[in-house]
Amino acid sequence: MLPKQIHSSLTQNPKTTGFPSQTPLPFILQKCIALLQSCASSNSKLKQIHAFSIRHGVPLSNPDVGKHLIFTSVSLSSPMSYAHQMFSQIKHPNVFTWNTMIRGYAESQNPMPVIQLYRQMRVSCIEPDTHTYPFLLKAVAKLLDVREGEMVHCIALRNGLESLVFVKNALLHLYAVCGQVESAHKVFESMSGRDLVAWNSVINGFSLNGRPNEALTIFREMSLEGVVPDGFTMVSLLGACAELGALALGGRVHVYMVKAGLTRNAHASNALLDVYAKCGSIREAQKVFGEMEEGSVVSWTALVVGLAVNGFGREALELFKEFKREGLVPTEITFVGVLYACSHCGMVDEGFEYFRVMKEEYGIVPRIEHYGCMVDLLARAGKVKEAYEYIKDMPVQPNAVIWRTLLGACTIHGQSALGEIARGHILQLEPRHSGDYVLISNLYASERRWSDVQKARRTMLSEGVKKTPGYSIVELRNRVFEFTMGDRSHPLSDEIYAKLAEITKVLKREGYVPHTENVLADIEEEEKENALSYHSEKIAIAFMLLITAPGTPIRIWKNLRVCADCHLAFKLISKVYDRAIVVRDRSRFHHFRDGSCSCSDYW
Repeated sequence: MLPKQIHSSLTQNPKTTGFPSQTPLPFILQKCIALLQSCASSNSKLKQIHAFSIRHGVPLSNPDVGKHLIFTSVSLSSPMSYAHQMFSQIKHPNVFTWNTMIRGYAESQNPMPVIQLYRQMRVSCIEPDTHTYPFLLKAVAKLLDVREGEMVHCIALRNGLESLVFVKNALLHLYAVCGQVESAHKVFESMSGRDLVAWNSVINGFSLNGRPNEALTIFREMSLEGVVPDGFTMVSLLGACAELGALALGGRVHVYMVKAGLTRNAHASNALLDVYAKCGSIREAQKVFGEMEEGSVVSWTALVVGLAVNGFGREALELFKEFKREGLVPTEITFVGVLYACSHCGMVDEGFEYFRVMKEEYGIVPRIEHYGCMVDLLARAGKVKEAYEYIKDMPVQPNAVIWRTLLGACTIHGQSALGEIARGHILQLEPRHSGDYVLISNLYASERRWSDVQKARRTMLSEGVKKTPGYSIVELRNRVFEFTMGDRSHPLSDEIYAKLAEITKVLKREGYVPHTENVLADIEEEEKENALSYHSEKIAIAFMLLITAPGTPIRIWKNLRVCADCHLAFKLISKVYDRAIVVRDRSRFHHFRDGSCSCSDYW
């Protein structure tokens, strides 16, 4: 209902009675605008005021009431169809009304009409102003249309508006979310006055686009300039720490968050939990979770997934049961974590039961990620033929990742015929993925088909496909060190290799026998043993044993799957040298302690 006093003053004024006229008196216009500004607190009240204005002689094409109706509708996040209908009836909308429409679409779930609206604005000879570009660029960023963004950038530059801080920030955000981090950084560097939004945008841009080192460098510059970070900064910074596996830096961010009172920020706390989980410090992740005032579905899901990838699958499933007892509703991402836990624990029957529960009890339509987990569940359990049949019966088209999972299982379990089928499908979907050539080559080598190995490698060379080199990363004293196979770039290389030779001797006294089956090459046994001893993760662990104090935990980040020989060696090293060793490979964590691993040798 409209406020009685305003309604009364309108209805009692003799000048406003009678049939609607084409030119309403200023009194009516002022009162309608006043109603919109003070009383339109909901969509229903907005429509009442709109109806009231029409009933009292305000035509639909009136630009004054129209712009306020549109502004109020957009501010209430009403469906844009309503605002668009009003907009289409205004004869000559001014720049404010055009900007309001652009803003409305930019903040809606479907920003696509913004592009056409902007073009109509230019055709109507309405010059964009300082408020046009930030919302226009926000919409273009949502659409991930970098080419359109570049055209808007050129027009803003031509109109002399590109230097305004709000426009710069919008451009920076656009380039960052579209993956054009170099362009984003150029915009950032050109800014004379950088506010917190600009710093956050460029840090987030580097973090999201796989450039964590640059994100950390920008953060250091930000600190030197005395800019105080906020919760958004922490989320981006922690994302970079998680990407790098930089646990020590993540710990320092945690300390800062406590001092600055940012631990109550739900997004920052969830990011912190994620860092600890992704850096293999799962007990710290559990502490963060326990200290949250109120855990959200995101928090619970992050911990379920974290426990699963850290090799604590049964704990992940117990936590999921507690999650359900709390009355929370799992999301599709939660079930990815649950199915992952089943896959990495060999719980085939339980995995299929949870898959059924997801579909039937929660009504979640399985996505390709869920089907991928089910294929992985069967493949890891050695049920390679069943995995192939499952792929054939899937209601969605299998992608290259699913066929690659099958190919990897065929390599491990010696199923060359199925491996060839999987490889054929991958060639159709992603013909230039270097890892597939390595997998099929390893499959041939495991069967001593050396001519086929050479053929696969020649094809790889002729197609210009380069193998991704394996590397291992460790963090020590605020620095990150990277090692590759046979790496001698470090100043302490001589000492590192002497330590590596010492480790090999000590392990052999403990019964270590090199797992030469992993060296899939037609060379002598001694050469195979030498090849195994120079794996990047072994060089990394020799470096850490050489440099760090006894008893210090060792954390290694590796970009490829850890091989069986290194896995065996690490179990023995953890026992002989009394070290806790955490290795994060491309798919999971291995926690080595006292001669055993959290994966229970099932990975």
